[in-house]
Amino acid sequence: MSALSGIKVLDLSRLLPGPYCSLMMADYGAEVIKIEEPGRGDYIRWRKPAIEGFGARHLTINRNKKSIELNLKSEEGKEIFKKMAANADVILESFRPGVMDRLGLGYDEISKINEGIIYCSLTGYGQTGPYRNLPGHDINYIGYSGILGLIGQKNGKPVVPGVQIADIGGGALMALSGISMALFHKERTGKGQYIDVSMLDGAVSWLYAAASDYFASAAVPERGKTRLSGQFAFYDVYGTKDTKYITVGASEEKFWEEICQLIGKPEWIGLQNETGEVQEQLKEEMSEFFKQKNQKEWLDLLQTKDTCVGPVYDIDEIFLDPQIIERQLFTEMNHPVAGVIKQFGFPIKFSQTPGKIHSHSPLLGEHTDEILLELDYSKESIEALRINEVIGKMNSVMTEYSKK
Repeated sequence: MSALSGIKVLDLSRLLPGPYCSLMMADYGAEVIKIEEPGRGDYIRWRKPAIEGFGARHLTINRNKKSIELNLKSEEGKEIFKKMAANADVILESFRPGVMDRLGLGYDEISKINEGIIYCSLTGYGQTGPYRNLPGHDINYIGYSGILGLIGQKNGKPVVPGVQIADIGGGALMALSGISMALFHKERTGKGQYIDVSMLDGAVSWLYAAASDYFASAAVPERGKTRLSGQFAFYDVYGTKDTKYITVGASEEKFWEEICQLIGKPEWIGLQNETGEVQEQLKEEMSEFFKQKNQKEWLDLLQTKDTCVGPVYDIDEIFLDPQIIERQLFTEMNHPVAGVIKQFGFPIKFSQTPGKIHSHSPLLGEHTDEILLELDYSKESIEALRINEVIGKMNSVMTEYSKK
């Protein structure tokens, strides 16, 4: 048995934030059904790079899920969704505020037929406020939140991070946390509820340190000038002789002292928390000093003691690292058309209910007939729905994908 065995999730979300949330649920046992627009589906299906016509990101983020093509603008499609919702535990959607209500499929309507439903809306700015209907992406949310303003070098412009902070940290994982807490509440009370998750809200909550300092001192944190963003030499990134980089995170005195002793610079020990020109000079000296050896040479030396030093990896180096291998942070998935696909593994380690891959990322509408048959639709009525474009047109999605 898996941690979320028996939990049924209807996922109407697309692209990254919602599907990442439902991926985590699917990996740990929930039955996740993607509700997709007939003929088009989740847009990430078609994003390049692709493997045998399948978007590589889709192949990873939608594993362990089922797919039904369903036209929610049709009355018959709405009726099918309501029948599915009557037996579901969770609905996850990421449309702009009001879309599901206008379709007649919002929380108020669905809770009438399933009072235990947990209904999570995941949007950029939330269901209320002056920005509620604005479009946006990760860069916009972290800009509003202040996170982007803190990333980058002193006196330089903000630097766009290489991963989606608000999408995943502020959105997907906040939605996952909210749904998990709501499931626990439902287990105790039998009652479902509505969850309003905003990626901006989640991103703002990541500012606990910077905001706490600001509230206490009224001093606005400046990019590259805070304790953990470049102000001090003990917490920075340094280039090496082979044009690679190492990270130094020796914020505690004991770690800083170990580094200084190992590299033969005991005179630097007392300069750890100096400010102004002294600190700037120290940073310049360290930058030049670390260019004397290659990355591996520094790691071989500095990791013999407790120093909080590590490498800056490129993607092709990550999955060769013994720690990553030991923690099984990459795995493989068998796909009926694309073949064996490399995937990232399972970040949460359970002793009794580990995550696992039990099915490939679904073909568009692959489970349409299966799901409708479970709802007591006959084969004849399913074919009529297909003719009327309530569901996808292809009887055999495998045949369609095999042509690509």
